[in-house]
Amino acid sequence: MTILIAEDDPNTRAGLAEVLQTEGYNTLEAADGDAAVDMFREHRPDFVCVDIMMPGKSGYDVCRAIRGESEAVPIIFISAKSEEIDRVLGLELGADDFIMKPFGTREVVARIRAVSRRYLA
Repeated sequence: MTILIAEDDPNTRAGLAEVLQTEGYNTLEAADGDAAVDMFREHRPDFVCVDIMMPGKSGYDVCRAIRGESEAVPIIFISAKSEEIDRVLGLELGADDFIMKPFGTREVVARIRAVSRRYLA
């Protein structure tokens, strides 16, 4: 399974990619929202993890763009924005889950597996 990681912080992005690769996933990395949408269109990953606050398109915009093209791909927001309204908006835009930073890597992997089971079963 290929997972697109859209995250502007290079350390967070690289760390998440490393953890997911160790778990056997292929990863694509985007440093901003515009690149994330482009990578989604070009590579059609099986799963998307997206931050909300990024240069270019926000994570919300990325989610809207992906949902405009595919209802089938699972999307999880991973964000430092922790207000209830941020989580609700993300879910209403079509995300399947919302993980708040800082996050535990085991939790991220478990949530990806849980959401994948629903989509890919």
